[in-house]
Amino acid sequence: MHVQVNTSNGIDNKETLDRWATEYLNEHFARFSQEVTSIEVQLTDENHVKGGGDDKRCMLEARLHKHAPVAVTAFAETQDQAFRGAAAKLTKALEHTFGKLDREHRDRETIRRDASVLPD
Repeated sequence: MHVQVNTSNGIDNKETLDRWATEYLNEHFARFSQEVTSIEVQLTDENHVKGGGDDKRCMLEARLHKHAPVAVTAFAETQDQAFRGAAAKLTKALEHTFGKLDREHRDRETIRRDASVLPD
């Protein structure tokens, strides 16, 4: 899975952040590696000149094989909290998306229609 990290001017240590984000996301989303082709990370400091709480934003966009991309955004006081918050949101979004796809492609037969299981 390819990871691309984009940052605004207020974010430091780009190379270290790239390496850490790539390792973290590849490990965190390993179970989706067959369905997710790439993840784009956008880290910004919304008001880096002023400072203040919850001004770090992390947007994660997962590009899926043969499906529309899934994107989430999280705001927090630190870029680490924003990144981890967005990763948690993306996990839920992917679970929902793939669960929905499984239901759409699942065979509709159920045990309720199996005569050998129904009571007399």
